Amino acid sequence: MIDQFWDHCVEALRKEIPAQQIKLWIEPLTVVEFDENTASLSMAAPNRFKLDWVLNNYGGRFNELATEFFGCEMAIQWQVAAKQASPLQAPAPSQAKTTNEASTQNAPKMAAVKRDEIAATVYERSRLNRDLCFSNFVSGRANQLARAAAEQVASNPGVSYNPLFLYGGVGLGKTHLIHSIGNRLLEQNPNTQIRYIHAEQYVSDVVKAYQKKAFEEFKRSYYSLDLLLIDDIQFFGGKSRTQEEFFYAFEQLIAAKKQIIITSDTYPKDIQGMDDRLISRFNSGLTVAIEPPELEMRVAILLKKAEQQKIVFSEDVAFFVAKHMRSNIRELEGALRRIMAFASFHNKPVTMDLVREALRDMISAHHGQVSVESIQKTVADYYKIKVADMFSKRRQAQIVLPRQVAMYLAKELTEKSYVEIGELFGGRDHTTVLHAVNKISELRNQSSELNHALHVLDQTLKG
Repeated sequence: MIDQFWDHCVEALRKEIPAQQIKLWIEPLTVVEFDENTASLSMAAPNRFKLDWVLNNYGGRFNELATEFFGCEMAIQWQVAAKQASPLQAPAPSQAKTTNEASTQNAPKMAAVKRDEIAATVYERSRLNRDLCFSNFVSGRANQLARAAAEQVASNPGVSYNPLFLYGGVGLGKTHLIHSIGNRLLEQNPNTQIRYIHAEQYVSDVVKAYQKKAFEEFKRSYYSLDLLLIDDIQFFGGKSRTQEEFFYAFEQLIAAKKQIIITSDTYPKDIQGMDDRLISRFNSGLTVAIEPPELEMRVAILLKKAEQQKIVFSEDVAFFVAKHMRSNIRELEGALRRIMAFASFHNKPVTMDLVREALRDMISAHHGQVSVESIQKTVADYYKIKVADMFSKRRQAQIVLPRQVAMYLAKELTEKSYVEIGELFGGRDHTTVLHAVNKISELRNQSSELNHALHVLDQTLKG
C-alpha cells in the first residue's frame, strides 16, 4: 500500500515540476508508516532543510495526493529521517587493482558527482531554490521596476539599493525574484555567503538562541553573510526581541556593505507592530511594489509554465484561464495543475471545453468572490466618502476619483460588462465607465500613491 501511494505521488508530481526538482527534493523523501485505523501517515526527509522546503512548497500538495489515493482526509506527520550508520569497507587486496583501474576510468564521472555534491551543499547552506532564476521569471508592467532593481542589485550587491524592499500581495513573484538574485550571485561566485530565510524561521532562530543562551553563535551565523534574504518580514510585527536582534544584524551588514533584501505583503510603514527605527531603515534603500499581473502578463506566465511542463496550451485557452484567474501567480499555477491532472485522468488533449470543465468550481468560486456593491462600499470607506456618492451626479474631485477607482475595480474583479457597471453606478453610460477604466489604468503607472491604494483595495476585497 505504501509503495503504491509513493508511486502515485511521484507519478503525479513528475507532471507538475521539473525532473531536477524531483531528484533534488522529492526522491529523497520516504514514507515511514501508514496507520489505517487513525487515518494517519508518516513521511520523512533526510534533513531539516529539505523538510522545511518540502513543507513550504509541497506540503499541501502531498495532503491532496494522500486524500486522493486513500479516499479520505489524511493527517500527514512529517519528520527528519533517523540517520543509519553505513561504515565504508576497504576493498579486498585481490580487488585493489581492479578497483584502482575502475576509479581511474570513472574519474570524470566521479568529478561531476563531486561537483554536484558541492553544489548541493552550497544550496543547502544558502537555502536557495535553484529553480527560481531570472531566466524563468516572466516580466510585465506589474513587476518591471522590481525586476530592474533586482538585476541591478545582483550586479552590484551592497552598493545599489541597500536594502532592497519588495512588497505586494501573496503569489506575485517576490520570493521568485529574491531567489533569482541569490542564484545569480552564486553563479558568479560559489563562495558567496548567502542565506534565504522566511521571517517565521528567523523568529524561531531567535527563540532558540534565547533558550540556549547562544546569541554569540546566532550573531556569527548572520553577521558573516554577504547576502541576507528575508521573506515576509511582516511576521516580525509585535515581536520586540526578534526586531531588536534583526536591527543589530541589519546595522552590522549595512556597515560592512553587505546586501540585504526584504519582502513584505505591505508597504513598510503599514506593517503592524513594527519598530519605527526598523521602518526608517527599510525606507533608507529602495522600496518597490509588485502589483497583481495584468491580463497579458498572466497569459505570458501561463504559456511559459505550460512550456516548462511540456503541455500544448493554445493562446485562446491561456486567455480564457488568465481572464478568470486574476488574483496572483499561485492561482494561475493551481489552475494549470488542475488542468494537467484533469487532462491526464481523462486522457484528453487540453481544449477549451476540457478547461471549462476542469476549472468549473474555481471559476464559480471566483465569480462569487467580489460584488460591485462590496467594491463601492470598500472604496467609499477607504476614501471616506458616502456610498451614495458613487451613484450621485456630483463632480467634485474628492468624489470623482474614488468613483472612477470603483468602476476600474468593478471591471477588474467582476464579470460585469461596461453597460452593467454603468447601470450600477447610477445609470451612467458605458462610455463613462470605459473612460474611468482607461484613466485609472494610465494614472496607476504614474502615481505610486494611487498604485498603493489600488493594491490595498484589491487585497481587502479579496480578503
